[in-house]
Order: sequence, then C-alpha cells, then structure tokens
Amino acid sequence: MKKALIEKTFPLRDVSEESAREKNIKSGHISTLHIWWARRPLASSRATIYASLVGAGDELEEIKRREFIKKLCKWENTNDLNTISRARKDILHEHGHPPRVLDPFGGGGSIPLEALRLGCETHSMDYNPVAVLIQKCTLEYPQKYAGSGTGWSEGENRLVRDVKRWGEWVFREAAGELRRFYPADDDGSVPVAYIWARTLPCQNPSCAAEIPLMRRFWLANKRNKIALKTVIEGDRIDFEIVKDPDFDPGKGTISRAIVTCPVCGSTIKADDTRRLFQEGKSGERLIAVVTSHPDRRGKEYRLPTEDDMKIFLEAEKHLEKKREKLMDEWLIDPIPDEPIPPENRRSVNLPGYGMLKWGDLFNPRQKLSLITFIEMIRNAYEEMIREGYDEEYAKIITTYLAMILGKLADWNSALCYWRPDQERNADVFSRNAIPMVFDYGERNPLMGKLMRPETISKVLDNLSMIPEVKGHTPNVVKASATSIPYPDNYFDGIFTDPPYYDNVPYSYLSDYFYVWLKRALGDLYPELFLTSLTPKADEMVAYTHEKSKAEANQQFEDMIRKSFQEIHRVLKPGGIANIVYAHKTAAGWETVINALLESGLTVTASWPINTEMRARLMAQKSAALRSSIYIVARKPDEEKGTGFYEEVKAELKEKLHEKLESFWMEGVSGPDFFISAIGGGLEVIGGYDSILTYSGEKVTASRLLEDIRSLAADFAIKQILENGFADELSPLTRFYLFYRWNFGNNKADFDDARLLASSLGIDLQNEKDGFIRISGSKVTVLGPDERKPDKIKPKDLIDVLHLACIHWSRGETGRMESVLTESGYGSMDSFYRVAQALIESLPDCSEKKWLEGLTLNREELMRKTAETERQQKLP
Repeated sequence: MKKALIEKTFPLRDVSEESAREKNIKSGHISTLHIWWARRPLASSRATIYASLVGAGDELEEIKRREFIKKLCKWENTNDLNTISRARKDILHEHGHPPRVLDPFGGGGSIPLEALRLGCETHSMDYNPVAVLIQKCTLEYPQKYAGSGTGWSEGENRLVRDVKRWGEWVFREAAGELRRFYPADDDGSVPVAYIWARTLPCQNPSCAAEIPLMRRFWLANKRNKIALKTVIEGDRIDFEIVKDPDFDPGKGTISRAIVTCPVCGSTIKADDTRRLFQEGKSGERLIAVVTSHPDRRGKEYRLPTEDDMKIFLEAEKHLEKKREKLMDEWLIDPIPDEPIPPENRRSVNLPGYGMLKWGDLFNPRQKLSLITFIEMIRNAYEEMIREGYDEEYAKIITTYLAMILGKLADWNSALCYWRPDQERNADVFSRNAIPMVFDYGERNPLMGKLMRPETISKVLDNLSMIPEVKGHTPNVVKASATSIPYPDNYFDGIFTDPPYYDNVPYSYLSDYFYVWLKRALGDLYPELFLTSLTPKADEMVAYTHEKSKAEANQQFEDMIRKSFQEIHRVLKPGGIANIVYAHKTAAGWETVINALLESGLTVTASWPINTEMRARLMAQKSAALRSSIYIVARKPDEEKGTGFYEEVKAELKEKLHEKLESFWMEGVSGPDFFISAIGGGLEVIGGYDSILTYSGEKVTASRLLEDIRSLAADFAIKQILENGFADELSPLTRFYLFYRWNFGNNKADFDDARLLASSLGIDLQNEKDGFIRISGSKVTVLGPDERKPDKIKPKDLIDVLHLACIHWSRGETGRMESVLTESGYGSMDSFYRVAQALIESLPDCSEKKWLEGLTLNREELMRKTAETERQQKLP
C-alpha cells in the first residue's frame, strides 16, 4: 500500500501556528454563520485532508509538498484560485477521480467544508438537527444555489444578493415595529444597551433592603474609568455614576452565589440564594442605560428614568398581545415553553435558580424582539412565494435569515453579562456551558450590525467561491455515527472529530437555539424539528442526568466503539481515516485504544496540532490541552495479526523515541507532550488485533498506556541530563528532578532518599529547611502547592520554579514575571526544560497542573523576561 504524505511527514509547527491564528479571524469565517462548539480549525482540516489524499513520493517530492502545505493552510489562501486548484489537481492525479469522503460527526462543518474545497465528493452527518442545518448552509446550499459554476466569477451571485435583500427587508419590517421601544433621548442619544440586575430581599429580619445582585460595579474600565457608586438611604439602595472612582468597583454584592447586603452587611449563603430564586423571591431592576450620540465618540452612561421603565412595561404589554396573536397563527407558543434539562453544574445550572423553561432566559423586551424577527422571517418566505420564487429557493434564503436570528439569541439574553473592558455585552457561549448570570446587559437589536445580514452574506460570499465538484453536490444527512447509512466499502476517506465523553454537552447547549429555530423554520424542515427538543437518547455524550457516571461512561464507550467499527465498515480496503482526539484523561485514551483495536483499523501516524491560542489558555489559568491529536488510520487490505507484549514493548521503545524526538524539536510541551506520545504509541499498538503475553494473557490498554508514559518520561529526563546539560543544574535541582522521577510525589524511605542525595553531593540533614522534610524514617519532598511563598528564597532554579508556579496559580502574573526576571531564570531554556521533565514524571496533581500552565506560556515569558533584562542593562 502506497503511503500518504501524512503517514511519513507533516509541517506540524506551521500548521499549528495557522490553526491557532485562525481563532482571531472573524470576517467571512464560517464560525460567524452560527455558533457551534469545539469546531475544528479550517487550517488544520485542509492541511491534514490534503496530506492524507496525496502520496508521499520521493524525498524531493516530500519536501515540495511540505512547503506547499504551509501555503495551503494559510487563511489568506482559503479562496486563492491557484493554490486551491493545485491542491485539487494533486489529489485528482493521485486517485483518478474525486475521492469520496465522509465526516460522520460533522458538527459545525469545518472538516467536510475543507474536503469540499479540495475537490472531494463530500458527505457529512450529524445526529443533532441544529448541526445538520448549519452544515446545509455551509456545504449544500452554497454549491447548489451560489456555486453552480459561478465560483471564482467576479460580481455578486444571486444567492448572496437575495440573502442581503431579504435580510434588509426583515430588518426594516422588524425595526418599524420595535423602534418605539428603544426611543432616543431628548438630546439625540440612542440607547445601545440597558444594564439590569436581578434582586433578592435581604434575609436579615431587621433590614428591608432589596439587594441588586451585581458581580462588580464597573461600567467602563478600559480607556475611561466609569463605575456605579452605591448610595444608601435607610433601607434603599440607589446609585450614582462616577468617573475615576476612589473605591474598588471590582467588588460587587454577589460572588459565587453568596450575597452581601450593602445596607446591613449580612450575607445570604449560596444554597439560600438558589432557594430564594426557586421560591420566586427574586426580581429585576434596571440599573443604568448605555447610550451613543451620533455626533460624539464613545459610549455614555446615565441612570434610568421613569420613562425608561414606562417604555419597558409597554413592551411587556405589547408582547402579551403579540403572543396571543401568533399562537393562533403558528399553533405553538411563540415564547419557548420547552423545559430546560435538570440541573447539571457542568453544562446548565439554571433550574437551580428557578429558570425552568427556555423562554425564561430572556426578559420581556428581548422576547418581543426575538418573536418579531421570527415573524418577519416567516413573512419574508410568504412574500418570496408571492413574488414567484421557487419554494425550495425561498426556503434556502429563509434558512440563512434564521441564521441571523441565532446571533440575536446568543448576544441578547438575560445571560449576557456586561463587559466593562469592551463596553459591550458578552455572548452567552463564552465557554461550553450556559452559566447563571446575575447582572446582564440588554442590547438594542436595532443598533450596530447584530441583526444586519452583512456578516452572513460575507460568509456566504466566501463559500460560494468554492468551485463545484463536477457531477456531485455535497450531501448532509441527519444520522447517528453508530449506524452510518452508507454501504460497505463506500468511502475513500473518513475525516472526523468525534465527541469526548462529556466535554461538550452538544444537545443541551443547542436546545438554546433549537427552540427558536423551530419557530422560524419548523414548517419548512419538519424532518429536523419533529421533536420538542433536540434528540438525546442516542447522542454520543456521557451524560449523567439519568444514570451514574460509570453507566454514562460505559454507554459512551460502547457507542464510540461501534462508530469506529462503522467507520471501518464503510471505508474501502486501503482507505484512509483521520480521527481527531483531544481528551486529556488516561480513561479517555484507554477507550480510544480499545475502540481502535476492536475496529480493525490500523493506526499509521499521529500528529499533535496546536489548535488553541496561548493567550486564551493563559487567561483560563488552566493546564488545558492546546493540541488536538490527529490519528491517521487505514482499513488494511488483510487481517491484522496478534502482537506479543514483549516484542511490542521493544517496538514501542524503538519507534516512539524517534517520534518523541520530532515532537520535542517541534516545541510540543506541557500536557500536550504526553498526549502526543500516546498518539505516537498508537502507531505501534494499532497495528495489531490484540496484544498478548507469551503466556497468553491479554494486555490491557491501561498497561500499554503506562508503558508509553514511562517511555515519554524517560525521554524527557534524558533531554535534560544528556549533552552536558546536567552541569547547568544545581545539585538541589537535580535531586528534586531525580526524586520526582523515582518517587513521584510520594514519601520515600530515608535510606533510599539519602543514597540518591549523596550521589549528588547533598546532605539531607543540612537541606531540611527548604523543600525537604524528614519525619522519622520517611522523607517528603514538598511541591509548590505545599510551600509558603514568603518562606522560599528564590536563588536555586527549583525554588524559583516553585515560586513562579505559586504566583501563576493565583493569577499574579506581574509578580511571577518579576520573580523570573530578578532571578535571571525567566529567559533561560533550562528553566522550562526542568519544568517539562517534572511534568512527564508526575502523576495528576496540583504541582503538575501548575507546571503545565506555566510551560504553556513558555515562549511569551522568555520573551518578556529577556526584554526586561535587556532594559535593565541599558545605561
């Protein structure tokens, strides 16, 4: 079997950089069409698909194609005619026909879109109807109505033009009805947003205050410093707006659901806060109005007036009248009355605060704007039909208009907190969950570009530039990956990104949009909107709402095993698959290893591609993975054999060393290095149906993982101790490193620790005031989580490393950088290499997490400290 390029070589660093950079691309990117969670970057998708569908060739050809991939994956070349045409030509030459490919977990459509761009006959699936709809707008419709041979032509195509036209029509019609509920001030200032706070009564019997629940009192804190200042009169809490406050506006009245009364100082416990919400004791209060004047720059802030509340109440009355009218016409409540799922702190915790229906997540004026836009979208379809539009074509335009509706739901609900650093609302889905928000910003949907069709038309314009694949239109179907609706041996390639346990609760998150889309498009897509909410029974996510964690995990593992078997079934013999995996836990990887072994697929390569921005990870203060492992596998032409453990272990040692060396040279570090090692190990393990000891005992995935981990840790240690690098380390640092390698974070017998120390020239008895503790016959080596920063003398490398970790864990970035600069270690590569070796030596623990977080920002910290040191040396 001829090897694909990706099975021999791949420009890992360049594709990683482009994939991470892509997160900053907004205009024209498919992520701006409609939100979908954990969407793969276009850059890595395009690069890996191309590298999987072209042959490796000789050494010169490999070099040329590596260089071409560096060009191909750039965002600027997404629709470059010469670049894309060359890629298509290479793939067509390799196969003789457009390769037939499938993504059984299509999601937001990144992977199948890039297969389409590269000239493949593209098929995609998803179990979730919202994902199917997004993919139809991404793959099918642009090719069917905007492409059709018009790709690469100058001028605006018909579909883009009509989406703009009817988008503006919907906006005008909705604005005509809604404008009176967002009136301008007497001086011409127009309200941009209204800032609200939920309220609770103080539980102190002697205090009658109604407490506004605000996390902070900042209105603006970037260029301008503007805040709300509390004014207490008896039991009444009022506010005034002040510039350059002389108090700390960062401290509000609520933190982690614990409420503090500004009047009497008493507190409400978190459980009591939730109970009061459930009992209906909460209210809402308009706190401030944000305005913009056409003749003045920036935003301005004022306190609400009686007229503001009068207009809001008028909107509430209008909503009720409109609701009754539309209920008769639509035969469904215009306000989503579908239930929010039971409380699950990992994804949705709103029922714990008395929010039981999806319509409860919006205030009355927000609901009014949503159903008004839905009404106009439905009216636009009827108007198109009256004008003589083909029904199918009118349906497509209406679908894109509903994509605009998704932006209104995401950016204008009672869960959108006000961002003083940007002076605007945050959207609901800043992370993969729907969290409770106590103070929120209500946007004026008629201001700005939120409800304008420009964003959608820019995406559509980009999509319509993809040349058609002659004789084929992309096919998107709603189906489960555990039962792929295609015949055996049908596809040349499978490229997919399956879910990872409960990392993203797709169905529960997408219900947020499903309930509104159903009201806008339910009549046009009855096959997608038959159910009250998105289907969940056969969703491949480890939910624990109605089952134990063990049962949920088992169900997920059974389903992913079945999906891999289905992938094997529909692949042609010799066909190639890319399976993206990004789970950090050993249990997750055990599942993948077992599923691959049982599927019949043979792993032939793996590549850790950086898909996250470093700045985002630093802001998270976590040691999250920034890489996704792209596992390359084949459907072998013949049966795989049985491997014997002793031989497989020797093969692992030989082949993994080469792979780890390349990862190390590519700058893979932190938690990504160990996960990358697993991917490399799969290239050996995946070549066998099963692995047995010579005595016939089956070797478990957990045992194989432990072997891989040991090899990776050994490799990392040797990177430090070879080539004279050990001489750069002090005896104490070397002792700490060796101790962690030998004993992890466990206690050691005194004699064992003494022998280790003496071999490095250390007397344990003289070092017990630092990180070494001796108690009887046991020795403990303290990690940074066990040491007090004021007791650490930042002289030795290991002490500086501990102090930096402590500051990182507390979010004290400035103090961390000062320690690194003043010690001189911050710009030294050896400092981070020690941290890396410790990471590979430690089990999961706080120390490992802190070290991983620190090393994720290695390049930025080295640059900053080197620059500070340079400045300090200047005369």
